[in-house]
Amino acid sequence: MTGRPLSSPAVIAALALFFAAPVAVAQQPSAPVEAAARALIEEKTRGLSSETHIEISPLDPGNRLPPCDAPAAFLSGSARAWGAFSIGVRCEFPAAWTVYLQARVNVIDDYLVAARPLSAGQIIGPADLEHRRGDIAALPDDLLTDASQAIGRPAKRSLAQGTALQTRMLRVLETVRRGSTVTVFSQGEAFRVSNAGRALNSAAPGEAVRVRLPNNQVVTGTALHDGTVEINP
Repeated sequence: MTGRPLSSPAVIAALALFFAAPVAVAQQPSAPVEAAARALIEEKTRGLSSETHIEISPLDPGNRLPPCDAPAAFLSGSARAWGAFSIGVRCEFPAAWTVYLQARVNVIDDYLVAARPLSAGQIIGPADLEHRRGDIAALPDDLLTDASQAIGRPAKRSLAQGTALQTRMLRVLETVRRGSTVTVFSQGEAFRVSNAGRALNSAAPGEAVRVRLPNNQVVTGTALHDGTVEINP
């Protein structure tokens, strides 16, 4: 008895079904990749607020990445881990690859707003401020969150009621005024030397100020919050 020739329609159909069957391809599961990204975000945002909401886009389920023993997440450059950003996950072994996931982190916290309209030059008082709670990740980086950062400082421009207050909106008060007599000092581990002099320019805390001493020597130092001037030894 002879078998059917290999070119018979039945054999051809069987071969077609065989080659059409899906071939299993090893691929990277999504969960470990997303877990690595979430762990890094939680580490970077720890201490920012008691209330954060993290959303991470899933890894493409159709990826062809070889499974990784220990995927590690990273942030590029000086990227901050809140708001909308990309987070990278890389593998070193058994095969090297890198993928990027899209993430969004909402940081819910209190911040300061103008409790009423403020005019340019107006000195900020406690009654001019109120706290509002919201997503500070969606607001500018120099947002003010503590009343002590604003009280006693004049507004640079007119501000509408409800405006979220930023450092750039308020003037820094000068602690050293041009022509005033100031104490100039220099100190180290075992010494402190001080003298009186006349300020040659006005300066806010942290800014440079030139001071003429009684012997007409001019020195440059840093204005401090108490109105003194520190000279580095």
